[in-house]
Amino acid sequence: SPQNIDPLEDNVSEGEGIVETIFRYILTLFGVIIFIPLFFVYIKTFNEYERGVAFRLGVIQKPAKGPGLVFFLPLVDTWASVDLRLVSADVPRQDVISRDNVPLLVNALVYYRPFDAVRAVLSVDNWRYATSLVAQTTLRSVIGSCSLQELLQNREEVNKKLLDILDEVTDQWGVRVEKVEIKDIQLPQGLQRAMSAEAESEREARAKIVAADGELQSSLKLVEAAKEMSKSPATLALRYLQTLTTIASEQDSVVVALPAGGLFRRSGL
Repeated sequence: SPQNIDPLEDNVSEGEGIVETIFRYILTLFGVIIFIPLFFVYIKTFNEYERGVAFRLGVIQKPAKGPGLVFFLPLVDTWASVDLRLVSADVPRQDVISRDNVPLLVNALVYYRPFDAVRAVLSVDNWRYATSLVAQTTLRSVIGSCSLQELLQNREEVNKKLLDILDEVTDQWGVRVEKVEIKDIQLPQGLQRAMSAEAESEREARAKIVAADGELQSSLKLVEAAKEMSKSPATLALRYLQTLTTIASEQDSVVVALPAGGLFRRSGL
């Protein structure tokens, strides 16, 4: 005989199926929203000048990652990105007293780059800031050990000394200092005026020496010319006439010719 089907039970079963389907769709959507972004976040692309230092559960993963596409495990790996390009830093102006007790204001330029990304992350909290601080203290120390004359005349040697000291310190951080240049040395106003007056006195002294030397050479040549002219009275007479011609060519000038008959008679003119 046919079984009796309760319409109420059928409606309940159908309702439970709809609820179960809706719940399954919600879980699927939730998984897509949560896990798909996590998957893409942990796919990292590093440029040619970048390296990634990865930590897995807090433990360093050597060597550094990159360049190119790098995969990290979600919820397990973290990373730090290190830029390997050259950094140019302007060392702030430092108030320094030189070895010969001259107060100076000095600033410099420092060029550096990290060569070991792992050491740059593990050895120091901020390798850029640390290098800048070391550059400032080293600049004060080196300038204080030099005299003013050494700074003005041997700047290349001072730059090399700064470079060697800085590179030795930053090498343990995985940072290499490429170049150090003293940018400007500012002297006190009184010292600038004194040096300017001294330089001007030296220039005047050199000018007087050059002028005196020229007068000496000219007088020697005139003596030689006079000796040669005295051998020929005709040469003296011609020189006399040439001098008169030169003087007469000047404007607003009056020429009074002195008697020189004896000179012309000796010369036969």
